Amino acid sequence: MYIFVHFWPLQTTKGPWACQHEIRYSPVWNRNGRVCLPDRTMKAGIIGLPSVGKTTIFNVLMQGKAAAGTGAGRKLEPNVGIVKVPDARLNFLSSKFNPEKTTFATVEFVDVQGLARSPSGKSQDMALAPVRTVDALVHVVRAFLDESVPHSEGAVDPERDKRNLDYELMLADIGSIEKRMERLEKDLKKLKNAALEKELAYLQRAKAWLESERPLREMQISEEEKKLVKGFAFLSEKPMIYVENISEDSLDRLRHPDAHVSLRPNTEQTIICGKLEAEMAQLPPEELKTFLADYGLTESGSERLIRTTYRLLGLISFFTVGEEECRAWTITRGTNAQNAAAVIHTDLSDHFIRAEVCHFEDFVKHGTMQVLKEKGLLRLEGKEYPVKDGDIMTIRHSG
Repeated sequence: MYIFVHFWPLQTTKGPWACQHEIRYSPVWNRNGRVCLPDRTMKAGIIGLPSVGKTTIFNVLMQGKAAAGTGAGRKLEPNVGIVKVPDARLNFLSSKFNPEKTTFATVEFVDVQGLARSPSGKSQDMALAPVRTVDALVHVVRAFLDESVPHSEGAVDPERDKRNLDYELMLADIGSIEKRMERLEKDLKKLKNAALEKELAYLQRAKAWLESERPLREMQISEEEKKLVKGFAFLSEKPMIYVENISEDSLDRLRHPDAHVSLRPNTEQTIICGKLEAEMAQLPPEELKTFLADYGLTESGSERLIRTTYRLLGLISFFTVGEEECRAWTITRGTNAQNAAAVIHTDLSDHFIRAEVCHFEDFVKHGTMQVLKEKGLLRLEGKEYPVKDGDIMTIRHSG
């Protein structure tokens, strides 16, 4: 796999870049200690009780046909798919630079089987295993009434379902903690070790927290503790998006999707009408705009879900542009220019000199890099510059 990295910016949107470098991708370790390609796709796990419309929403996101419903015969294998992150800014840049390729940021969604509450009190490790490596969880909660599709818990009660599924995640985490504590206690009997003692102390605190029926995402944790336990991939520690799947007679709520009750730490909530979204997924783009306008909406539920995921994880996009490729890159808000360069390729970070930066809004207003340069809006920034959402960047490097 290759990427062309451009520097010395274009004077007009048509002329050639002054220089190009062909660079091979190499593996990068991300903050969770996993090896990955530099432009690692963000992953979100879709979870929920049976018959809540979870796989229907997965199909809307993917424009796919994964088996859904009570007769789907789902096994432990999850549905997995990658969706482009819609970004009108990248569409605009592509229309100006006419590149050979336009590459959107992507999100990978993992849809696991419905998680029926365990009456025996045992965790569902096998069913939950596929979502242990995701960045965030998307809990689809049933808020629609349909007598032909009985709810696994009887009456429809979104708040109860949120609590019950959180309980399943906490139960799985308690199981993981107990196994690790048993091993640590044996090791510490043989040999005292300060790092293991710190890990054991954290696990004891985490277990007590979970036993009080509070998820780990709400527990304060130090940076040192994060490093100690980064390999555990606790489920209740992951940021959570609650997606209420509403019926068509509740569509007024879609006009104010963010008007909800106060949220608990590290959670977000949005609203989707799965049945309506399934209809919209079949429409061509122009008809979709009209369809949304008829309902007083400006975006589809899938776009709203992706936007909510970005907000919850504190993610932003910056762009690289040129005749070969216009591309959106995903980073965490507050990432500096040198670390943003590493998302493109580690060589750019290792040999970083400067970042040539302008903002998308300035480019829209003035039209060319030459005008931006003349007005002082195309500027050089050092390695500590905090990259902003919508920045257009060119990396100067000595590699």
